[in-house]
Amino acid sequence: MEPLGAASIFLAICLSCLFFLAAWRRTWGKEKMPPGPSPLPILGNTLQLKTNNLAQTLQELGEKYGPVFTLHFGAERVVVLHGYEAIKEALIDRGEEFVARGRLPLADKINQGLGIIFSNGERWKQLRRFTLTTLRNFGMGKKSIEERIQEEARYLLEKFQDTKGRPFEPTFLLSPAFSNIICSIVFGTRYEYDNKKFMTLMNYFNDNFQVFSSPWGQEKHNGGSSEFTIDNFVMCAADLFAAGTETTSSTLRYGFLILLKYPAIQGKVQEEIDRVVGRARHPCMADRGQMPYTDAVIHEIQRFISLIPLSLPHAVLRDTPFRQYIIPKGTTIFPNLSSVLYDCREFPNPKEFDPRHFLHEDGRFRKSDFFMPFSAGKRICAGEGLARMELFLFFTTILQNFTLKPLVHPKDIDLTPQFSSTGNMPRSYQLCAVPR
Repeated sequence: MEPLGAASIFLAICLSCLFFLAAWRRTWGKEKMPPGPSPLPILGNTLQLKTNNLAQTLQELGEKYGPVFTLHFGAERVVVLHGYEAIKEALIDRGEEFVARGRLPLADKINQGLGIIFSNGERWKQLRRFTLTTLRNFGMGKKSIEERIQEEARYLLEKFQDTKGRPFEPTFLLSPAFSNIICSIVFGTRYEYDNKKFMTLMNYFNDNFQVFSSPWGQEKHNGGSSEFTIDNFVMCAADLFAAGTETTSSTLRYGFLILLKYPAIQGKVQEEIDRVVGRARHPCMADRGQMPYTDAVIHEIQRFISLIPLSLPHAVLRDTPFRQYIIPKGTTIFPNLSSVLYDCREFPNPKEFDPRHFLHEDGRFRKSDFFMPFSAGKRICAGEGLARMELFLFFTTILQNFTLKPLVHPKDIDLTPQFSSTGNMPRSYQLCAVPR
């Protein structure tokens, strides 16, 4: 390269950095923003964030800067909410002010503001209301949907039995099981696990969730009054499949890995199943109230893995006073749910898997306001009730019939996630399902 050309490029870079810094200082000086680490021009705080474990980095920053702090993801400024009190105040007590969906570049490119998860304003209100009403009409929260889940659990049992105690990787048995529940609601039918088109769809869901959970994931209106367009309906269906398949199946897959590491806990769950349900019938939701230990284990799985550690981003649509700060219009808000699920005031030894976090001393199940794996407030997961039902019925049905065995010594099982960014993905593993 010619010296003059190199000098020109260097000068252009310097001028760009100075321009960015000057603009940032002008913006910073006008607003009473929450504190945070000083950003670099263009890069922001990117170099200070451990993208392989973003939630842990935000935990450390929250301990340093307090429950409300500012970060720069590149040129974009975001505000992080840390701890139960700040998240409850924003998402529940002042839900209308924080109800907007924030920017997630990869999702923005795919969804284009359509559907239920990443839409905003009147579109989001209409589609969420329609989705909840339709799901209820199709049986969500009723006995009919419980029967569909029980039926699918029996198909899943057959697939476990087909392994004949040999090692297998559970991902593509669990994902179709959960997806078939959504299929039965949306299409009125289910699909066999060896259906090629169905399994291709499962692969796409699994791959997409891994992309969103990796560091790479941190990167048409019709003019009328109605939001009930074909594009919105298609994206709503895609949202239901994505949310109703990969999150719940990943939770159960992570939960089985935890049981492989702690066989004594698996044994106590099976003892409770045998005592309450027995072997002659399948578990049902009415059993849950009599199974506090099993219920506590499922809750502890969700708490411990913190599957979506930062929730999905929120945003403020206008300049918003919050505590002693002013959050500017359009700012993306990240509620750090892990900071609530790992709060040592509520959960002693939060980094340890311990079902006693959800049990009273006398063995009764203990509810906790800090249990927020589905987020909180107006943007809480629309399928929370369905997911809870699925997790309980699939979990208990499998353990009623099989003992899960690891291929390695339990002490060698690594419970740290394979990816930890937008989502915490469990590591790939194999197990043996031994009939009881």
